[in-house]
Amino acid sequence: MRTASLVTLFAGSLALSACAHDPAPDPQPTVTDGPEQTPVEADNPLFTTSTLQYQAPDFAAIELSHFRPAFERGMAEQTAEIEAIASSEEPASFENTLVAMERSGDLIERTASVFFSLTGTVSTEELRALQSELAPLLSAHADSITLNPKLFARVEAVYQAREPLVGEDKRLAEEIYARFVRAGAQLDEPAKAEIRQINSELSQLTTEFSQNLLAASTSGAVIVEDVAELAGLSDADIKGLAAAATEAGHEGKYLINLLNTTRQPVLSSLENRALRQRVWEASAQRGVADNGPALLRIVELRAAKAKLLGYPTWAAYVLEEQMAKTPDAVLKILDDLAPKAAAKAKAEAKQIQQAIKRDKAKAGGNFEVQAWDWAYYAEKVRAKQFELDEAEIRAYFELESVLQNGVFFTMGKLYGIRFEERTDLPVYHPDVRTFEVFEEDGTSIGLFYADYYAREGKRGGAWMGAIVPQSRLLERKPVIVNVLNIPKPAKGEPTLLTFAEATTMFHEMGHGVHGLFSDALYPSLAGTSVPRDYVEFPSQFEEDWLIDPIVISNVAKHYQTGEPIPKPLLDKLLASRKFNQGFDSLEYLGAALLDMEWHLIASGAEITDAQAFEDQALAKHGVDYAPVPPRYKSTYFAHTFAGGYSAGYYAYLWTEVLAADAFAFMGTQGGLTRANGDKFRELILSKGNTVDPMAQYVSYRGQEPTVDALLVRRGLVK
Repeated sequence: MRTASLVTLFAGSLALSACAHDPAPDPQPTVTDGPEQTPVEADNPLFTTSTLQYQAPDFAAIELSHFRPAFERGMAEQTAEIEAIASSEEPASFENTLVAMERSGDLIERTASVFFSLTGTVSTEELRALQSELAPLLSAHADSITLNPKLFARVEAVYQAREPLVGEDKRLAEEIYARFVRAGAQLDEPAKAEIRQINSELSQLTTEFSQNLLAASTSGAVIVEDVAELAGLSDADIKGLAAAATEAGHEGKYLINLLNTTRQPVLSSLENRALRQRVWEASAQRGVADNGPALLRIVELRAAKAKLLGYPTWAAYVLEEQMAKTPDAVLKILDDLAPKAAAKAKAEAKQIQQAIKRDKAKAGGNFEVQAWDWAYYAEKVRAKQFELDEAEIRAYFELESVLQNGVFFTMGKLYGIRFEERTDLPVYHPDVRTFEVFEEDGTSIGLFYADYYAREGKRGGAWMGAIVPQSRLLERKPVIVNVLNIPKPAKGEPTLLTFAEATTMFHEMGHGVHGLFSDALYPSLAGTSVPRDYVEFPSQFEEDWLIDPIVISNVAKHYQTGEPIPKPLLDKLLASRKFNQGFDSLEYLGAALLDMEWHLIASGAEITDAQAFEDQALAKHGVDYAPVPPRYKSTYFAHTFAGGYSAGYYAYLWTEVLAADAFAFMGTQGGLTRANGDKFRELILSKGNTVDPMAQYVSYRGQEPTVDALLVRRGLVK
């Protein structure tokens, strides 16, 4: 997943996702612009641009106490910059309005980039409290820009006179005008006041949702006292659970941390059915008490905001600027796929039921498959059908080999780049690694941080972030981070990945090169600042390189002997990739349809029971199948209630159409070649939002995509 930076400066305006409030901590020294400063201010590394390479943050020097003064000064500075633009007596021009806005807000952008990187990766109680306190302030600051009538008058004047503009200049004028209008710039003052109030409350609620989820995932972690209950796990896995328990203060026990989805990885291996149920229920019940009321209020506020802005629903508002354009277009693709996925999942359930029947002596009797049984018995079916052992497969996918011989190797073959590790730059956690990225001729492109291990205080899932976004206008090269949540093994043990984890590393690098190869003039149009249903295209495209014969033969080597994976085992692994696709597809569709249904609620509708609404929504679309619950239930659906994917979770499927079509096309052009990579880089990865996304795709592919390759990719047709 690519996370929109929680702070996106567009046209000088700060657009934040999710924040909340707690009682304000003790006041900090007042920030002033004069020469006299308190010691905290004088030593604040955020006040000046980092002198490290490419403005990489000096994490070793940055302390919690630095953030509030930097945010306060940053807001004050940008307010003054925006007021100067809005009050200028010169006629509005592209340079004195839009370009000036693009240059504004340097301090607040720098501060927010570092701050929100840390809230996602090394969150502490103090950091969360500060995040909650800042949320309404940052929301109000953003509104003070986008709802400024004098500023909008100048933006509108530039937009109306845009015809002489070309290329990125014209694109910027159109995008910024649209964003101001969508923020409410054309509303009257009473409506603007309502928008401000809604935005403030939403910022609080979405952060509250996120923080509740982090707390619920931590408190819901399953503690196991008897190692016998962990039968089915490898010795290395058990050591890892013991180390996690010790780190969390449960010496002598075993701790199963919860990852972000409903399905938990350990469920595929645990023999103890009672423990499987316990783990699944701990996952599925997260956030029910705290996030149920929060999400209902979020939905209510979003619907009210959409109505104020002239849209029937929040989904209609969101989708207007996406490739899909309308809710009907999204529902069509989801509903077209749902019956195929449901039928395939139910066919898979019959195989699983047979496996349960064969296993009844060990399990203590026959039973109907439940959600906590599926992964365990699916693995048995897969093992029997393909004669596969997950532990045997993992031995050939050691993390360092996947990174160096897989991800970096592929990026070199396609794009001619190389990654050189740097140990001289400070990082925010000891597990984080830093690499400088070079062109084939030795030109430095930017920096890449790899943060792969799960830990307390780190939110679940995987994502990419731009710590320093690229911009030619601001003479900035990119500093990019990839974040995953791979369970960390006990000290001295190798990090052996599942095939899915290895695929996720390729996925996130797809986002990574989208940021690294950005070649945009204006920061608002750079890198991954593209529609939500386009941003996952490069990442999903990169996934399939793992199974390219050249790549996988370079990656899949035994971590102890260095011997390549035996061809029969590799053939069975590749053949098994389409196994369980009914489950995977139905699980995803359940979440995507839930997201859409929540955001198709019109303003004024009364929803009082989140679970009842969820049940009805799944039944409406024929995806209510108890053994295959949604990938995310509503109360821990952070993508839609705390992230940037509201009415947008469908994007993974939408962009998979593009990715499958593009990858199949590249296969007809010679596959893993530098010529193919250079073309994809030039026409897709470098463009950011400087060109309309579908125009980008057609320029690369020669036509709009079809779903044919997707159906094959997912194994839904032969």
